[in-house]
Amino acid sequence: MAETKRDYYEVLGVPKDADEAALKKAYRTLAKKYHPDANPGDAEAERKFKEASEAYAVLSDPEKRKTYDQFGHAAFDGGAGGGGFSGFGGFGGFDGADMGDIFGDIFGDLFGSSRSTRSSRYNGPMRGANLQTSVRLTFEEAVFGCEKEIEINFKEECQSCHGTGAKAGTSKETCSKCNGKGKIVYTQQTMFGTMQNVSTCPDCGGIGQVIREKCPDCRGTGYIVKRKKLKVTIPAGIDDGQSVRSVGAGEPGTGGGERGDLLVTAIVSKHPIFIRKDMDIYSTVYISFAKAALGGPLIIKTVDGQVEYEVKPGTETDTKVRLKGKGVPSVRNRNVRGDHYVTLVVQVPKQLNEEQRQALRRFDELMTGRTDSGDDGNGKKKKGLFK
Repeated sequence: MAETKRDYYEVLGVPKDADEAALKKAYRTLAKKYHPDANPGDAEAERKFKEASEAYAVLSDPEKRKTYDQFGHAAFDGGAGGGGFSGFGGFGGFDGADMGDIFGDIFGDLFGSSRSTRSSRYNGPMRGANLQTSVRLTFEEAVFGCEKEIEINFKEECQSCHGTGAKAGTSKETCSKCNGKGKIVYTQQTMFGTMQNVSTCPDCGGIGQVIREKCPDCRGTGYIVKRKKLKVTIPAGIDDGQSVRSVGAGEPGTGGGERGDLLVTAIVSKHPIFIRKDMDIYSTVYISFAKAALGGPLIIKTVDGQVEYEVKPGTETDTKVRLKGKGVPSVRNRNVRGDHYVTLVVQVPKQLNEEQRQALRRFDELMTGRTDSGDDGNGKKKKGLFK
């Protein structure tokens, strides 16, 4: 009795309305997982690989998929007038370019080559890599912005060889291994037949040229590393961990490619008073009991300097005060600023002299109506601020 085939959509784990990209992604995942070269001697893995390949061969072909959706597996078993897909031999259902793309990825992962290598532009100009460094800022420097001088290792063109890397009087030669193409094309026998693969030339590193006699000053690199000082403009409002980009201050490119950039990351020191959250600043100010009860002017420190705030009579502890526009400027528009939030905490004195204690007792009596005997004049004791 023949084995019942699973539904092709179930095999790939995709819905019936899956598009081409979803089918390809699902198949590529299964093919990598169950490929025989990755599972030597595993018959079950080989079976699942063939099952997934068969499913993709049908569903990736619009006509075959339409027939399958209408007649199911019978369409390819000689029934329902399908007549056409006898077996799966030779993978005849695959489009050549599609097959190369998918199995190129799979074999790249299995045998160590990379997709980026295959798709790179050999012999063409390549942009240099970005460099990273950091700069320490005070709280205020981050808020208002500043200009900082940093020192980095900078690659400058070698004056002896003018960037060629070749010894004076000599020049680069065309790589004999790749004939100047920068890539090596080789074939590989697989279970699917002969596969053609491309890799970077190991002799020239993809450049297409080699240096027989290297410049003694730069040792064939074409560049001399020097310590260089750069001025970096730090924008107002930058936060801890954010970076500033200095265009063209990174690694040099190859083949005439432009330099990379320098990314300068801000490390902002903590402030003894202020705490920053996004564009807002928070601080705590302690006020006396008398100030809280009576109200009056209060000097509050902000990043803009001291400002005067009028405390309302009867202010309770932990009252929040908002100083609008006294926060951090937006890094995109310094005319837009956050706010400064101040928490007013009523400070209770811990040490009092006798005169102060007497004054507070008298104040307590006035507030509660309690006499020296401790009652309210009607023979009942009252609790005041102080026992």
